Amino acid sequence: MNFPSNPARRRFFAASLVALPLPVLAQSTAPRPLRVVASFSILADMAREIGGSAVEVAALVGPDSDAHVFQPSPADARRLANAELVVVNGLAFEGWMDRLVRSSGYRGPVAVASDGVPVRRMGRAPDPHAWQDLANAQRYAANLRDAMARARPAFAAEIGRRCASYIERLQALDREIRARFDAMPREHRRVISSHDAFGYFGAAYGIEFLAPQGMNTDSEASAASVARLIGQIRREDVRAVFVENISDPRLVQRIAREGGVVVGGRLYSDALSAPGTEADTYLKLFAHNATTIASALSAKR
Repeated sequence: MNFPSNPARRRFFAASLVALPLPVLAQSTAPRPLRVVASFSILADMAREIGGSAVEVAALVGPDSDAHVFQPSPADARRLANAELVVVNGLAFEGWMDRLVRSSGYRGPVAVASDGVPVRRMGRAPDPHAWQDLANAQRYAANLRDAMARARPAFAAEIGRRCASYIERLQALDREIRARFDAMPREHRRVISSHDAFGYFGAAYGIEFLAPQGMNTDSEASAASVARLIGQIRREDVRAVFVENISDPRLVQRIAREGGVVVGGRLYSDALSAPGTEADTYLKLFAHNATTIASALSAKR
């Protein structure tokens, strides 16, 4: 830009520049994504599926990790302190969560994904693995939808649409799995897993699961329970045993060897697999488990 050489004209020109309107920078009014911390990888995946771009989700217990024996770190407390919504399974699954919430200073809402599901019990203790029934997963989805929409009302419509689509996919997979197992003789639907995490799956699809460990992996399987399972395999029509992604496979391999049955594959009980692998979302996990079990039950002995 060339300025005038005459002093009077230069003063006039400068004054006119000051008078020009300056561009107004647009202020972004879009709400930022909701910061969600989920207790373990399965809940984190559900929250991402339902929340989409409206949420930023982190999991405390990651893929292929066991929430039963998880030991929170100071980094986990800091992550919780920065959250705007915490999502837990409930049913005494995360025995460490109350202490972590207190130590982190988190004061926000805590959504319990299992609220409202029919609870399976072993004695007086609730079975926390309610996500192993796709009908229960629909209740999980609705609970997550409601909690996220309350925390970010501006995103409620988007979250509602995504939740409805997700529930449709859960229902379609449920129908497919029921049809597959209904075609099999019920007396052949007996298998063994590492720990008692598949009671809801068994009740939903008519499969009897036996396990050397109880509902919690922090307890050791007793020699008597192992011997009892081996005897049961020999006496009854137990078709296969399965290892789990969160458990040491050696005990199940020993039971299979001494019982004379095959290891039917790997099941995913309490955690997703690593990103990019066969069970890295909840829907893929469930489909994988159903296919693996059905294939083992259908194999000729």
